[in-house]
Amino acid sequence: MNDLRVFFVGGVMSYRALFNWISPWILVPTFLIAPIFQILLFAYIGRAARLESDEFYVIGNALQYAALPCLFAMGNSIAGERRQQTLGPILATPAGRLPLFVGRGVPAMGNGVLVGIFALAVGGVILGIHIPVSAFGPIALVMVVTAFSCTGLGLVTAAVGLRVIEVAVFTNVLFGLMLIFCGVNVPLDELPGWMSTISQGVPLTHGIEAARRLADGASLGSVGGLIAAEAMIGVIYVAVGYALIRLVEADSRRAAALERA
Repeated sequence: MNDLRVFFVGGVMSYRALFNWISPWILVPTFLIAPIFQILLFAYIGRAARLESDEFYVIGNALQYAALPCLFAMGNSIAGERRQQTLGPILATPAGRLPLFVGRGVPAMGNGVLVGIFALAVGGVILGIHIPVSAFGPIALVMVVTAFSCTGLGLVTAAVGLRVIEVAVFTNVLFGLMLIFCGVNVPLDELPGWMSTISQGVPLTHGIEAARRLADGASLGSVGGLIAAEAMIGVIYVAVGYALIRLVEADSRRAAALERA
């Protein structure tokens, strides 16, 4: 019961603490306005070059922007503790490390799902794409799984944030690389072979493909393999991120470097 309280209540409190140093109004341009402009940018580039359909760009960029809070909020919810010099007292508690750290990803994941749904809905209305009503539920499920896998990657960035000062720079690089590698605006079969291979182990790739197939009328069962692959990638990143955090914690205790880069 105590672990569940740490997981849920601690996660929410940590997410709320992000706004001690930044106004929550920044959510509006970052999570609501920016994804719409990115969708319009690539959709009109696609139209001008006569490449993919508007639906291709709306779905790809909506899911890619769902990764933004998963990466940034997850990374800063832990790295920020070190910056505020509160990490030491937190780690001195007897609370289980798994619910303590992984629980912080739940609000970030929920934030990512909401951003993805908003971007898909508004971008779809502006560009006039048609998605079958029967596909709404399955696409929402795909967004949840994709947000989970991106939150797993965010946990890895959080571990990096315990060793570097500017975790936001590292996260921005990851976010940009995902735009290129995950088939957001360029079909995977048109990427160089080595890029396409790497993309198979990166969050977003399988989720975007599954969502596009669902929007084209595919059944949930037909994309089950893609959804399972996205979920497995998330599990792997969560495990790697958690292991790295524990490793950095142990090393920091030995070197007395918990709250310094």
